[in-house]
Amino acid sequence: MSEKPVKLYALSTCIHCRHTKDFLNECGVRYECVDVDTLQGEERQAMIEEVKRHNPNCTFPTILIGDKVIVGFRKDEIEEALKP
Repeated sequence: MSEKPVKLYALSTCIHCRHTKDFLNECGVRYECVDVDTLQGEERQAMIEEVKRHNPNCTFPTILIGDKVIVGFRKDEIEEALKP
């Protein structure tokens, strides 16, 4: 569906993050996913800082599709951003 790079910052226990993963999988989208809460120490802190660069509130899911940032499971926005 999309040739744009897709990166998902998620929490392993978050239902909205789970819905986002399921939706991307259903669409056949290749994406990189980081479950931030499963990281530890400096790696976790570095990833939190990375999320804050895109989403200062550091809420989840935070999705990067190309240069677009989508915060939360917003199906319509995700579909629109995935269009070529």
